[in-house]
Amino acid sequence: MVNAAEAYRRQQIMTATPEALTLMLYNGCLKFITEGMEATEKKDFEAANTSLQKAQNIISEFRITLNMDYEISHQLFPLYNYVYDRLVEGNMKSDIGMLEEAKTIITELRDAWMQAMKKARTERAPQGQGGNGYA
Repeated sequence: MVNAAEAYRRQQIMTATPEALTLMLYNGCLKFITEGMEATEKKDFEAANTSLQKAQNIISEFRITLNMDYEISHQLFPLYNYVYDRLVEGNMKSDIGMLEEAKTIITELRDAWMQAMKKARTERAPQGQGGNGYA
């Protein structure tokens, strides 16, 4: 049986815009990297591996869904490859520094994505709405 919180989460995902889904994926990736780092520090390598593989799966999804018709995609692809490699190697070597590096890059990408979303909302806001993006 699905509890109310799970049903709500599923509804959020099903009704989210592509932009919001991307933000959810960035946040999920950061959550899993953090969980992996914490588990690594506790020497719970099974839990670390599980969390870091979830983060790796999100990065893989980012890579395969890039639209290479845009120049930004050609810049993001090697960055995603680098983050993926840091996650894999950091997981194999239990190296918190490598995992922190991946987390920093994903945090910066997530923050840039949030700014782009805010800018797009402001630009789409009709006159008289104050540009707050809640039209």
